[in-house]
Amino acid sequence: MAAPPPGLTARALRLVYTVAAWLALAIGLFMLAGWLGSSIPRNPEWREPAGGVEIMIETNGVHTAIVMPAVTPWQDWRTRFPAADLGAPDRPYTHVSVSWGERAVFLETPTWADLKPGDALRAALGSQGLLHVAHYIRPAPGEHHRVLRLRPEEYRRLVQRIETQVLPPGQRQVFAGYEDWDVFYEAPGTYHLGNTCNQWTSDTLAAAGVRTGWWTPFAGGVMKWVPSPQP
Repeated sequence: MAAPPPGLTARALRLVYTVAAWLALAIGLFMLAGWLGSSIPRNPEWREPAGGVEIMIETNGVHTAIVMPAVTPWQDWRTRFPAADLGAPDRPYTHVSVSWGERAVFLETPTWADLKPGDALRAALGSQGLLHVAHYIRPAPGEHHRVLRLRPEEYRRLVQRIETQVLPPGQRQVFAGYEDWDVFYEAPGTYHLGNTCNQWTSDTLAAAGVRTGWWTPFAGGVMKWVPSPQP
């Protein structure tokens, strides 16, 4: 087979380099925009009270979630997220971790190594969301489970915000989780680059009146507003 003309090879290489350069620029601008957007505060006057309802903001470095007591005077999450939906329903769970994210990424990528380019592209452009609910037994505070205290009225608003995406039992599809203590639920909302799992967390906190960033596509943009535990 004859070799392609040298001019054609050079043009093809230039095209590849140009596409790669524009892609790198787009990614860089997106990351910069995410950093800038997450640095602009919502509810800037808010300060954490000395007492109140203790929640946690949870992260694995990529994804964030809101951890709440299973039962308080303002909400019994057991009625919304029954332990009967779990593989291990009989444990003495004390807290629920609630987050929202893209359906295929949640269900088909138990680890980030399993993420497929097609799933990532679909998530970026717009696709269906799911709620992920994990049940915990007395979770310990730490760098990845940072404590945040809310006033009762703020916690009530937090609950109301989450409730807007909780379909009633019997009217939603339930999907098995990664372990026997977590589960996925069908939920309204469209996931896209402007409405990510981490944006859901900051929007929920902002609805409660908590200080957080305006646009937080990355986990770090959420966690920068939650104090690290004292050594």
